[in-house]
Amino acid sequence: MKMNPLGRSGLTVSELCLGTMTFGTQTSEADAHTQIDMALAAGINFVDTAEMYPVNPVSAETLGGSEKIIGIWNAANPARRGDYVLATKHSGEGLAHVRDGAPISSATIAETIEGSLKRLQTDYIDLYQFHWPNRGSYMFRKNWTYDPPTQNREATLANMQDCLEALQIQVDKGNIRAFGLSNESAWGTAQWLRLSDEGAGPRVASIQNEYSLLCRMYDTDLAELSVNEDVGLMAFSPLGVGLLTGKYQNGAVPEGSRKSIVESLGNRNSERVYPAVDAYLSIAERHDLDPVHMALAWCRSRVFMMSAIFGATKVAQLEHLLGSVDVDLSDEVLAEIDNAHRAHPMPY
Repeated sequence: MKMNPLGRSGLTVSELCLGTMTFGTQTSEADAHTQIDMALAAGINFVDTAEMYPVNPVSAETLGGSEKIIGIWNAANPARRGDYVLATKHSGEGLAHVRDGAPISSATIAETIEGSLKRLQTDYIDLYQFHWPNRGSYMFRKNWTYDPPTQNREATLANMQDCLEALQIQVDKGNIRAFGLSNESAWGTAQWLRLSDEGAGPRVASIQNEYSLLCRMYDTDLAELSVNEDVGLMAFSPLGVGLLTGKYQNGAVPEGSRKSIVESLGNRNSERVYPAVDAYLSIAERHDLDPVHMALAWCRSRVFMMSAIFGATKVAQLEHLLGSVDVDLSDEVLAEIDNAHRAHPMPY
């Protein structure tokens, strides 16, 4: 398993990351613990969660459930806590189930970190991320409607300064080791970096945004920022919420799948996406590649990729996903993928 630097934090993480957002809903506690064991045995040293997980669906009753399941594993394996890098996230503004939708600020950070530490049954969080910006995000199909001029620039920058100062206190206490963003823009990430460079608090080490063969917005300004500023991408949904497996083609909805629970697939279920998936499935078939392995291998090949986060609802799915690390894509395959992207840009 290839290891990559976590920004300039001094930590290194595996090129694949175990995502845990189904731990506690679609994935049972027993299966979740088996997945952690399997991932570590396979060379993965990176586990990502969030205070709002599990999802599918998100509910007040299940908040913090994924962190609790990881915490039970930590308590049962205290000597192994240092074997992996643990990442979690602070929910952003507007999620009614968490702090009544309060925005991220110095008033919420300490309490939220303490809550995560308690649920995770650990003394420290390796990577602490802000789940989405208070000011809004281009992610989750909001790129079609987001209106940046509505934000107050000075208030945004003042909030960033306030948050970084609060995070530095947590770093000094030893509660967190590195700071990361999620669902951020190039402008936003650049401002966090600038304020950190001016001494406000910890430097951004990573950014967790959606990225896959079907969602390549990161290829523009954020890719340049990643490479030049040592802010690696943690790609979520590298399999396009399962679309790139082909399991939803021709109207199929497998029992227990995400689409059986959330039909819209987070507004990714569009008429344009299925022809795009067909194009990538055809490439995989022509070159005798497993489409799952091809999609993950392509993500791993990107120069700005720090780690691709995958989720498996079942242990058998995890076994299949782990096989992707043995796959490298030829120049011919990469060229065909680029051609398919030009023919089917941003299909959702």
